[in-house]
Amino acid sequence: MDASPPHLDGRAGPPTSALLADLAGALEGEHVSVDAILAVLGERAVGLLLLILALPMCVPNVPGISTIFGLLIIAPAMQLMLAQQKLWLPAQVRAWTVPRSALNSAIHAALPFLCRIETFIRPRWVFFIRPPAEQWLGFQTFVMALVLLLPIPGGNWPPGITVAATGLALAQRDGRLALITAPLAAISVAVAWLGFRIGMMVLGQMMDFLAKLLGAT
Repeated sequence: MDASPPHLDGRAGPPTSALLADLAGALEGEHVSVDAILAVLGERAVGLLLLILALPMCVPNVPGISTIFGLLIIAPAMQLMLAQQKLWLPAQVRAWTVPRSALNSAIHAALPFLCRIETFIRPRWVFFIRPPAEQWLGFQTFVMALVLLLPIPGGNWPPGITVAATGLALAQRDGRLALITAPLAAISVAVAWLGFRIGMMVLGQMMDFLAKLLGAT
């Protein structure tokens, strides 16, 4: 019997797009709890959860929502870092809710793209989704979650795409895709740093303008 965790073996499963479509149809209510999402995801919870939480960051959405999803991404990132086979979340985190409309909109927007790229994604190079590479993916995802917490306009797209690609790689057991997420993460950090520097520069100019304006009066 194969004792490998479901997201680490090389067996193919149902397409991610089909699982996400089932998830969108199964969720009810204006807000959806993390516990309800996990109950639908089943054995591939880690990869699919990362993908689902990252999708709203990959499309235009409500400003500030990246902070919520960034916080939620920290838990599965920590699981990967610790190489735990089962996703453990505190009861308080499982009770957290996200807007169902935002989640479903992101899923439906991503489905056509997922259906196209799934022809190129398959189980391969699985050593890049097994320890110790798994711990690196967890650390990388944790850093992306921290970037998502930063209030940088437009800065949530690169880390969102990186986390979504990581989740898809884990869900489909594609180690080559997992390897590609490393340069994506580097780009995300660079964009966040650039956005921070630009923001600080603009803030400094605004403060100088206000100081001159007040001094003139």
